Amino acid sequence: MVLIQSSTVFRRRAACAHVVLAMLASGVAAEAADAGSGPATAVDAGVIDPGARAPTVPEPEGYRTEEYRKPVPATLKGAMVLTPTQASELWTKGATPFIDVYPYAPKPDNLPAGTLWREPQHFSIEGATWLANAGYGTLSPGTEAYFKSNLERLSGGDKGKALVFFCLRNCWMSWNAAKRAMTYGYTNVLWFSEGTDAWQEIGQPIAEAKPYH
Repeated sequence: MVLIQSSTVFRRRAACAHVVLAMLASGVAAEAADAGSGPATAVDAGVIDPGARAPTVPEPEGYRTEEYRKPVPATLKGAMVLTPTQASELWTKGATPFIDVYPYAPKPDNLPAGTLWREPQHFSIEGATWLANAGYGTLSPGTEAYFKSNLERLSGGDKGKALVFFCLRNCWMSWNAAKRAMTYGYTNVLWFSEGTDAWQEIGQPIAEAKPYH
């Protein structure tokens, strides 16, 4: 019996001796792969102006399309960058959607007879919405439509509503997704660049997640 998993693995650290393994979506190269009285604002969130940080990695003009697990910029032009503490404070208020864009490898349609498929397990920030595969540099028409429709649902059609995008630490997918949301007209984009790694390090809860369909 053959055990098959996606060829590219995202590694993440987990608190309390959890080790989480998940696979990148198929078709990616082996090297790449939502109670306040109103919407939260950047000021309410206690976020910082990204210009206050000196970037060590330059921002590309477009999207990152390969080597997604590499050091990321300290900034994202037009967006606000959240520290773990600031993300935690915002999450505690409960008025702002947290959007996970970690990749997901679906079960292939053409597995050989007798192949055992093990569903990838993913742990995310408790209460977050997992919009799987929305952080790649290039999106298929179907994935982009999925991303757009869910942003509209999570924002309630208010493009000024704060939205938090995250993945793991040193994960370009959250940078890509936040950047792409701004091109759709969202004006209060918050990027939690350190993602679930830092979230667990400060003792905040995670929960097993399933891709939103």
